[in-house]
Amino acid sequence: MSDLWSSLLRCLEPTPAPPAARPGAEAPADVRVFEGPNLELGYYRLYGGQLLGQFLRAAARTCPDKAVKSLHTVFAREGTEEEPVRYEVTRHHEGRTFGTLTIVARQSRGVLATASVSVHATEGGPERQADVPVPPLPGPEHSLSVGLFPWETRSAGDLDARAAAAPEFDLWMRTPRASADLAPAIAAYATDLNLIGTALLPLDGVSQQDAREAFASAVTAHTMWFHRPFRTDSWLLLHQHSPILAHGRCFGRGDVLTEDGVLVASYAQEALLRFRG
Repeated sequence: MSDLWSSLLRCLEPTPAPPAARPGAEAPADVRVFEGPNLELGYYRLYGGQLLGQFLRAAARTCPDKAVKSLHTVFAREGTEEEPVRYEVTRHHEGRTFGTLTIVARQSRGVLATASVSVHATEGGPERQADVPVPPLPGPEHSLSVGLFPWETRSAGDLDARAAAAPEFDLWMRTPRASADLAPAIAAYATDLNLIGTALLPLDGVSQQDAREAFASAVTAHTMWFHRPFRTDSWLLLHQHSPILAHGRCFGRGDVLTEDGVLVASYAQEALLRFRG
C-alpha cells in the first residue's frame, strides 16, 4: 500500500475536537467540531479534494444513520499544509428521513470553505435510469500516473495534449480495497482534479500543464449528488464535459458510473480560469 494511500485513509478519519472559544459569540445549540490532518503533497495550497472528502466524513460522523445525498461547497481562500483543518458542523434539522447541515472549514488564517450538506435515510421504491453510454474500459496500455491519485487510473484521452479537442474527458479509476463507507469521500476527492483541464481542451496550444504560467486557476464551487451506494475498489468511470468557459470562469459537469453503466453520483464545478497577458 502506497504512503499516499495510507495518508489519504488517515486524512478521511477526522477526529472530534473541542469548540473554539470566540469572544462575544454564542456557540450554536447543535454543533460538533472535528479536526482533519492534511495530505503532504508539496503543493502550494491544500488540494480542494481533501476538503471535499473531509466535509463528507464530518457529515457522516454527525449523522451516522443517514447517507449524504448532496454536498455543495464554496471555497473562500487557500489553505496550508502546515496546520490541521477544523470542521465546525451545525445540524439545522434532522428528522427520521432527512437532515440538513452546514459545515465551516477553518484554519487560523480564516474560513477556507463552507459546505451545505443534505443527508437521507435509506428508502426503497421504484428505480429508473436513463441510458448512459459507457465506453469499454481501456486496456493496461492506457494506464496513467496521476500524482494526486494513489490508485489505478486509465484513460484513452490526454489532458496534457495541446492540440484542440472536444471538452470531454473519461477517466477510469480503481482504488485498493476500501470500506464502502469511504466511497463518497474518495470519489469526491477524485472529482475535484480534472474539470479545469477538460475545459481547456478546445483551446489550441494550451493544456493543464501550463497552470501558473499561461493562466491562473482555482476552484470556486463544487457540488456532488450521490444516487446509490457504491464501492471504489471496483472500476468507476468519471465521465465529464465542460459546456462553457467565459468571463474568467469555467464550468464542468460529470457523472460517476460503474463499469456496467450504473449511475452512482453526479457532480458539477465552477472555477476561476484567468489567462495572463
